[in-house]
Amino acid sequence: MRAWWLLVLGVLFPGTAQILGGNRKLGRFALRFTLTNAALLVLALVIFLINKNWLLGLATVPFITTVLGWYLWFFGALFALLLLDALRLAQLGRVDGRSRIILLLSFLLVGTLGTGGIVYAGNISNASASAIGSIFNQGGSTSPVDGRFNILVLGSDAGQDRFGIRPDSITVFSISEKTGRVAVIGIPRNLEKVPFRAGSPLWKVYPSGWDCYSTCLINAIYKNVTDSHSDLYPDATKHGSTPGVEATKDAVEGVTGLKITSYVMVEMHAVTKLIDALGGVTIDVKQRLPIGGQADNGSDAKSWIEIGKQNMNGYTALWYARSRHTTTDFDRMKRQKEVEQAILNQMSPATILTRFEAIAAASKSLIMTDIPKDMLPTYLDLANKAKKRGLKVLDLVPSNGFHPGYPNYPAIKTAVAKIIAENK
Repeated sequence: MRAWWLLVLGVLFPGTAQILGGNRKLGRFALRFTLTNAALLVLALVIFLINKNWLLGLATVPFITTVLGWYLWFFGALFALLLLDALRLAQLGRVDGRSRIILLLSFLLVGTLGTGGIVYAGNISNASASAIGSIFNQGGSTSPVDGRFNILVLGSDAGQDRFGIRPDSITVFSISEKTGRVAVIGIPRNLEKVPFRAGSPLWKVYPSGWDCYSTCLINAIYKNVTDSHSDLYPDATKHGSTPGVEATKDAVEGVTGLKITSYVMVEMHAVTKLIDALGGVTIDVKQRLPIGGQADNGSDAKSWIEIGKQNMNGYTALWYARSRHTTTDFDRMKRQKEVEQAILNQMSPATILTRFEAIAAASKSLIMTDIPKDMLPTYLDLANKAKKRGLKVLDLVPSNGFHPGYPNYPAIKTAVAKIIAENK
C-alpha cells in the first residue's frame, strides 16, 4: 500500500514522496516547483477569464514561449528523477509476486507518459516560438479601414518548372473588426485591363492601367514590377513586403475599391509539406484530372487523379489545385478553394496537437506576410468568430456575370460593396 501512495503522490504532488521518506531537500525544492506550476496555471486561467486575448498575446511572444519550452523541459527531467526516486523509496523488493510486477509496470508507464507529455509540451512551445518568430517579424499594429481588415492572400505558384513568381491565386478576405464576418472576393488570375488604386506609382509607367490585351493579366504584374520597376516601391522590403506584392496590392485595390491592410503570400509548393504534416486531406474529385504534361487534352500526363472521394497527400493535392489542362481557369479557382477548405477541415485540435512540430516546420517555408506579430491575438479572435459564422464568397467569374477579358469595373466594385454591406 505504501508503494501505491508514493506513486500517487509522486504524480499529483511531485516532491511529497521525497519529503515523506527520502531526500527532504530535494523534496522541498520539487514541491516549491510544483506549487509554482499550480500558481502559473491559476494565473493563466484568471487572465483567460478576464480577457483571453491577453493570454493569446503572451502565447504569441517568441521569447515567452521559448522560456516556457525550456521550463517544461526542466520540469520533465525533474519529474522523471522524482518518479525514479519514488520507485526506489517504494522498496519493491518487499512486495510479493504479482503485485511487484504491477507496481513496476505502473511506475514505468506513469513515468514514461508523464515525462513524455511534459517534454512534448516543451517541444510544442519551442516550435511555436520558432515558427512565429520566422513568419511574423514585423512590429507595430494594423488599423482597420471602415471597420474592416482587408487581407490579400496570394498563392505563389513558383517552382522548378516555372519562370519567376506569378500569384495564380488572388483572394481578398474582408473581415469585420466587430463581428468577425468574412466576405471573400476571388479574383481570377487572367483578369485584364486592370486599373490601379488612385495615387499608385504604377500610373507613371502605365498611364492606361495594366492593359496590353491577353498579355497583361493581373497575375503578371508581380513579375513585371519585380523585374523592371522595383524602384517604384523602395520601402517595400523594409516593411516586410516586396515590390511585386505592393504592385499587386495596388491592382487589387483598383479592382475592388477596398484598401488592403495586410497581405499573406502562400508558397503553393510548400503547401505539400503542410498537407503531409496534417496526414493528408480528403477531397471528393468530380472530374478526372491530369498530373503533369503540356497537352490540352492531357495526352502526355504523367498520371491522373481519378474521380471519387480520396485522401490525398501533399503532392496529389497540389496537382489537384493547379492542374491546368482539360479544365478552365475558373474550375481551377474552385479546386484551389476546395483544397483550402480541406486543409481547414483537417486542422482539428487533435491533429494540430499530435502533429504540431511538423506543422510548425512546414509553416515556416509556407508563408510570407507583413502582419505585425502584435496583431496575432486580434486575428486569432476574429478567426474564431469567423469559424462560427462561415464565409460569404464572391468569385469574379463568368458564372457570376464577370468576364475577365471584358471586365466591368464599376459593376465589380458595386458587387464588392454589396457583399461587404451584407457581412458587417
